[in-house]
Amino acid sequence: MSYITMLGTGNALATHCYNTCFTLHGPDPDSLLLVDAGGGNGILTQLERAAIPLDAIANLFVTHAHTDHLLGCIWMMRMALQKRHPLHVWSHRKVVDLLTYICRQILPPRQSRAITYADDPAPDAFVVMHTLQSADHFSVGSFRLQCFDILSTKEPQYGFTALLPDGQRLCCLGDEPFNDACRPYAERADWLMSEAFCLYDDRDRFHPYEKHHSTVLDAARLAQQLAVRNLILYHTEDKTLATRRQRYTAEALTAFTGRVYVPDDLERIDL
Repeated sequence: MSYITMLGTGNALATHCYNTCFTLHGPDPDSLLLVDAGGGNGILTQLERAAIPLDAIANLFVTHAHTDHLLGCIWMMRMALQKRHPLHVWSHRKVVDLLTYICRQILPPRQSRAITYADDPAPDAFVVMHTLQSADHFSVGSFRLQCFDILSTKEPQYGFTALLPDGQRLCCLGDEPFNDACRPYAERADWLMSEAFCLYDDRDRFHPYEKHHSTVLDAARLAQQLAVRNLILYHTEDKTLATRRQRYTAEALTAFTGRVYVPDDLERIDL
C-alpha cells in the first residue's frame, strides 16, 4: 500500500505547525519521495518525529522557489553532502539553479563540489540536480510521475501527478488557485492534493484572494468539477488548528461528494 506522511500542513507564515511538505511512500524502500521541505531546518525535526531516516530519502521534488518550500531543501542537501548519501533533486530550472548556487556559496567547497547536474554528471557527486520541463516524466522507485506547470502568476511552480503501483493516480496541484489549462492532469484523479488557505466563511479574516490563494469551498467545488474521489486539503492558516479538521471538512462537504482529508502535521494518509 502507498501512503503519504504530511510533515507539515501550514502556509508560509505558520508558526503553530510546520510549512507544507510531505513524503510519498510506496511498497518498497526505493519508492519514497519528499515533496518540498518547508522553510528551514525544522524539516530535520519533522522527519525525526515521523521516524523517517535522512538516508532513506534519495529523491526530493521541489514545487517552487518560495522560502516556505525551498529553504528546508538546503538543509536536506547539506545533510546528504555531509553524510555522503545520494540525493536526487527534481524541479524546474529556476529552483535547480537557485539551490545549487546557494549551496555553493554557503557550504564548504569539499561539500559543494559534490553537487552535480544530471545532464553533466560528476562521478564523485552525491547530490544530483535534475532539471524538468513541464510535462516531463520521471520515476522514483515504483512511482511513475509527470510534472506540470501550474501557470502561476507569482513564481514558476510545478505540480505533479503520480501513478501508484496499484493503478491509482494522485495529483498535487501546488499552492495556488487552479488554472483550467491543468485540467488534463487533475481530472478524475483518485487523490487530489489542493491548497486551502482558510475557510470561505473566514475569507474576510484571512484575505486569501489578496494573497492569490483558495478557500476550502473553492477547493471543494474544484474537486467536484474534476470528478476526483478523494480530496486532501493543506497549506492552511494556523490560527484555527483546534477546529480546523472539523470545520474544514464540514465546509468542503457542502460542495464535494467524495472523501475529504484535513490532516495534521505528521499524520499518515493511506492511499
